[in-house]
Amino acid sequence: MNQADTAWMLVSAALVLLMTPALAFFYGGLVRSKNVLNVMMMSFISLGFVGVLWAVVGYSLAFAPGNDYIGDLSRFALKGVGLEAQGTIPHYLFMAYQGTFAIITAALISGAIVDRMRFSAYLTFICLWALVVYSPVAHWVWGGGWLFKMGALDFAGGTVVHVNAGVAALVAALVVGPLKGYGATAMLPHNVPFTLLGAGLLWFGWFGFNAGSALS
Repeated sequence: MNQADTAWMLVSAALVLLMTPALAFFYGGLVRSKNVLNVMMMSFISLGFVGVLWAVVGYSLAFAPGNDYIGDLSRFALKGVGLEAQGTIPHYLFMAYQGTFAIITAALISGAIVDRMRFSAYLTFICLWALVVYSPVAHWVWGGGWLFKMGALDFAGGTVVHVNAGVAALVAALVVGPLKGYGATAMLPHNVPFTLLGAGLLWFGWFGFNAGSALS
């Protein structure tokens, strides 16, 4: 293992983790004041629920050997995931870094259904989505699955994060339906400085998101 790589990946994991609270400020500033707490918590809740799900089963489904479509449960509850080398960094650190991607990808979807979904329904949705959609797609591209074998290149989440979250957001918006009163009622942003703060922190976090994807 390389100490410099390990130090950089610890920083990168922290930077990507910061992007989820940044997303909360970004989305939270764009909605009406009566919905700001709900919208911001849609991002923050992903830190807890998706983070734990990733450690318990998501990482195994994404990065354990398995087959071309999904990983097996050989790394369930981080079995066999410790301080041994994964490339030039500890395996545990690689798992944590990948977990920050899972967390923000689930949180990204919330921007498509703000003001239109109960918090409990949203929480159930992202938990199921993280396991049923995100983890298998991560396995397809990064875990040696069928897209990886076809030569798919996804350096920093273009497919696993952005296309994946974008399609989920579109489908969620279509299922939930249009926002009541849109076009007839003024829906002014709650706090534009919040949005600018969130955008700046997301930009800052991208140094860990993109550069960190080199894993060194």
